[in-house]
Amino acid sequence: MTLAEIGIIGGSGLYKMESLKDVEEIEIETPFGSPSDAVIIGTLADTKVAFLARHGRNHTLLPSELPFCANIYAMKQLGVKYLISASAVGSLKAEVKPLDMVVPDQFIDRTKNRISTFFGEGIVAHIAFGDPICKNLAAVLADAIASLNLPDLTLHREGTYVCMEGPAFSTKAESNLYRSWGATIIGMTNLPEAKLAREAEIAYATLALVTDYDCWHPDHDNVTVEMVIGNLQRNGVNAQKVIQETVKRLSENPPQSDAHSALKYAILTNLANAPAATKEKLSLLLEKYL
Repeated sequence: MTLAEIGIIGGSGLYKMESLKDVEEIEIETPFGSPSDAVIIGTLADTKVAFLARHGRNHTLLPSELPFCANIYAMKQLGVKYLISASAVGSLKAEVKPLDMVVPDQFIDRTKNRISTFFGEGIVAHIAFGDPICKNLAAVLADAIASLNLPDLTLHREGTYVCMEGPAFSTKAESNLYRSWGATIIGMTNLPEAKLAREAEIAYATLALVTDYDCWHPDHDNVTVEMVIGNLQRNGVNAQKVIQETVKRLSENPPQSDAHSALKYAILTNLANAPAATKEKLSLLLEKYL
């Protein structure tokens, strides 16, 4: 089943885009349960795309509660080859301002007990993850942002995303620790997605939307809830423009990606001797290697 080769994970401001045509909702079940919400299939820039509200359309799921495996496996079931994850983040650097956009190239994992692999139960695989983002997809995304010349926005083409557990935000000590590591932004969701997308052989990139400075900033207490909400709304408008331009570019010239063959040398288990139930569960990932 191939319904869309381009997938987007983000909030409701994306799948409610006015330019999204021929919209339908698809309820999907995966071997890992149900995804966060129904997947929205529609046409954008004359291209079929799949949208998923990461936290549910009414924002009812904590970061720690997200069904990461089901979300990524659902995208794989729909035929997605390129996945863009739009996420609100805090800034850890003075030069990365609210309303800026970052296309990070690295992650630091500060989560605790999240499942971020499809494997186990008799089949072992170790993906290469030194470069956790697909460089070619990230370049298309960054070029799309740059081409739009969005006001009051600076593009940062690289950076390190700290993925924390949440739901509470950082302490000042933690925030300053991450700054001492050279990290750029902080969020709560994207690293498990990136790991699972690589295992699913889907090219993955993050569109990080800066809403405010993390608590390290001396003027942080001057940031009001109204300001943050306003930045979220403005980011949503900008993200829609970026997603549309990125989809247009991807449809015209889909890039090569090492992610599309990530399992070729990653599976250590002899699949001929692997448990039949696990092979069935992972059949969508393993079919070309069986």
